[in-house]
Amino acid sequence: MDQPVVPHVVFLPFPAQGHVKPMLMLAELLSQAGFEATFINSNHIQDRLEHSTDIAAMYCRFPKFQFRKRKVNPTLYVAHEWNSLRKKKHVTAGNNIPGDVDMDKTITCIPGLEGTLRCRDLPSICRRKEANDPILQFFIKETAAMPRASGLILNTFDRLEASMISKLGSFFSKIYTLGPLQGLSDTVAKSPSARTSSNGLLWKEDRGCITWLDSHPSRSVIYVSFGSLVGLFRDQLLEFWHGLVNSGKPFLWVIRSDSIMGEDGVSEVSLELKAATEERGCIVDWAPQEEVLVHPAIGGFLTHSGWNSTLESIFAGVPMICWPMIADQQVNSRCVSELWKIGFDMKDKCERALIEKLVRDLMECDEIVKSTDEFAGMARDSVKEGGSSYSNLQKLIEDIKSMSLAGKVSLSSVG
Repeated sequence: MDQPVVPHVVFLPFPAQGHVKPMLMLAELLSQAGFEATFINSNHIQDRLEHSTDIAAMYCRFPKFQFRKRKVNPTLYVAHEWNSLRKKKHVTAGNNIPGDVDMDKTITCIPGLEGTLRCRDLPSICRRKEANDPILQFFIKETAAMPRASGLILNTFDRLEASMISKLGSFFSKIYTLGPLQGLSDTVAKSPSARTSSNGLLWKEDRGCITWLDSHPSRSVIYVSFGSLVGLFRDQLLEFWHGLVNSGKPFLWVIRSDSIMGEDGVSEVSLELKAATEERGCIVDWAPQEEVLVHPAIGGFLTHSGWNSTLESIFAGVPMICWPMIADQQVNSRCVSELWKIGFDMKDKCERALIEKLVRDLMECDEIVKSTDEFAGMARDSVKEGGSSYSNLQKLIEDIKSMSLAGKVSLSSVG
């Protein structure tokens, strides 16, 4: 009797923590389905992983999971596309935004987000003055290639982005919404503690902050983190610090060792702030974010609006203050504040008085808390057995099994 074919899936993430983490979650989910998985990293990312986490111990229960680089003959390539079909639709329609346009002008031609976004909400790549700009053309070319994939995997859930998912259906024959991936991983693993995927990945976590949170009342603490890439200048950092202190709310703040830009080094500034923060706040190099967000003491999240952080906050039922900087962050922030109404957008202003006001408003606004709780319920329902994301995972698994009999194909993963 012939042995059953074991599908072999190769994962190729963009080399940054915000991209590696969800791809590892997806790789783990497919490994649990019995698939062979190969995860391709750059040397730098692999070295960071091995330095900050015990990779061998984390994945020893998946004998068919490997990080080694070698020639492979996979059933499936899952490539993390970091471009957007919506962006391509906008710029190829002749609507590229010159740098001197009114940035508050409403954009009406983006499928699924008609009338929601302003010019300032689009990534800077859309503000190139020349339509034949080589960087812009590169993005258009890469994005235009996405529909050639056999399907699209999204780290979102149907009820969160229904109109946009519907529009994408005209580009892709198959769409698999699997988000929030951390919740889906917990369901499949039966408990969060059984999940392998690490919060920290490329950064060592300071778990002392959990003990600090344990000493605070419910919904009393504002959590502050600007992700794994975004940096701040010293004057911006001080504006945030003064705003947080003046709000009168206790705060947990992640300040990475490489997060302060300019001549002033992070050590001097970080030590200065830590010394002045002891009575009201806690500053750490990195925190176990998923665990922090579900902690009862957390009442709000001051975030850079990266998609992982946004979705983790929605899943945890934590309202947000958004300080977007790059890539999709402006779009995410706009959706949080205007479409879903589960937080506030700082509107490009880094001022202590505004930060103080927004922190107080966020922590004391019952309407936003109610809305956030509703979205959290939708997210949790989607990853339960029988939920939309859970069902889509089963479809994906079955489709990959069918693909393994038909030959090589590829899937694109976004978010």
